[in-house]
Amino acid sequence: MSGDLDPLDWQDFETVAQELLERAVAQLAGAKDGPVWRPFPEDMQAEMQVELPTRGAGYEAVAAELARLLPYGVGNTHPRFFGWVHGSGGAASMLAEIAAAAMNANLGGRDHGAIYVEKQVVAWVRQMFGFPEGASGLVVSGTSMATIVALKAARDARINARAAGVGAHRLVGYASDQAHNCVARAFDMLGLGSDALRAVPVNAAFKMDIAALRKRMAADRAAGLAPFLLVGTAGSVNVGAFDDLSALADIAESEGLWLHIDGAFGAAGVLSEVLRPRLKGIERADSVAFDFHKWLHVNYDAGFVLLRDEALHRAAFEGTPDYLASSDRGLAAGRPWPVDYGPELSRGFRALKIWAQITALGTEALGAAISRNCAQAKLLAEMVDAEPSLERLAPVASSVVVFAHVDGDVVTEEIVLRLQENGLAVPSITTVNGQRAVRVNITNHRTRDEDLGVLVAAIRRMEI
Repeated sequence: MSGDLDPLDWQDFETVAQELLERAVAQLAGAKDGPVWRPFPEDMQAEMQVELPTRGAGYEAVAAELARLLPYGVGNTHPRFFGWVHGSGGAASMLAEIAAAAMNANLGGRDHGAIYVEKQVVAWVRQMFGFPEGASGLVVSGTSMATIVALKAARDARINARAAGVGAHRLVGYASDQAHNCVARAFDMLGLGSDALRAVPVNAAFKMDIAALRKRMAADRAAGLAPFLLVGTAGSVNVGAFDDLSALADIAESEGLWLHIDGAFGAAGVLSEVLRPRLKGIERADSVAFDFHKWLHVNYDAGFVLLRDEALHRAAFEGTPDYLASSDRGLAAGRPWPVDYGPELSRGFRALKIWAQITALGTEALGAAISRNCAQAKLLAEMVDAEPSLERLAPVASSVVVFAHVDGDVVTEEIVLRLQENGLAVPSITTVNGQRAVRVNITNHRTRDEDLGVLVAAIRRMEI
């Protein structure tokens, strides 16, 4: 038996790969065809429950199975996928993934071409958000990881926890009660405890209530606690609202707090003429977490964390064991490396997808797509307001529209489930002010105005 794991005939492999590529391109080109979501067939489920293979089936068999899998994604490539906040992906990522797979680069560090691609992406992100030249950044899996990286830097800037641990800390932080759960999870994983994150009420526009924030901070200080972090939300998950980032920046500056912006999908609005005014103040933040795989449509996964103070960022993670020693020359040159700015030494070449998307399309086109989605959300809101059986539950601040059926929670949930099951559209279910809601999020560059009409007409036809 040969010990060679490469194909015996590379030309045969190229033929197999070309056929699969053609199927994949056809799948993406026909994203609007067929149901938005379809259940994974039971026979294919059964095929995924086999014994560990001891003898390989070969590349042709694998390619055939991969082609069969193509139609059974979550549905976010379809123009009527409105559930949660998933980007729609695109062709540039497909090209980048081919090159990245061939290179098989580890972006933990060292001096090679892929590192320079990520450095370019970091420089572009600094430009996007108006951060200073010395600011640092890191491509990560998503905003959840980005939040952990940013908040660890914020924690370590306040207490010496890397070696001694957090001990009996008195640190507390603040975010609106609409903030993503990843912030509380980061408090948990960083040893601060999720109870140390104060959930500040919001106003009628679902923005953080500034008066309530000041009152809670004063109470915490009076109790001997140490406020250290303020989290602003740029695009809340439930309703797409934006906190007043300039007001939060003023408070953070006067109170000596680290200002972190959770901009998972909304921070990308800096590229949009429509949303840019709502992001005023983000350039004053100490850190920003956001996802390229949401409103900028890089294929999963591609998140990013940006920090103003490179020294504090590096101090939170840097450490050089003997086997990671660097040098001034050769492959081990180029320090500091990405591993000095985050928890992962083994890192895939996510940056290439981001570079390819921005290079292929440019920020004007990406920003225009965001603006179009915001206009579509307002159009959908008008359609909902015109339907006697539907009630809108929140203002439209960006691309999210939430509404309920007047007959109550059970009917509202049934609408969502039926739409998903019949494959016509995929909204999601959430709760707004204690009421179950249909949540339509339009972060989809393939959505057209007529898709919104199809959605509302389908709801109108339902007999529940």
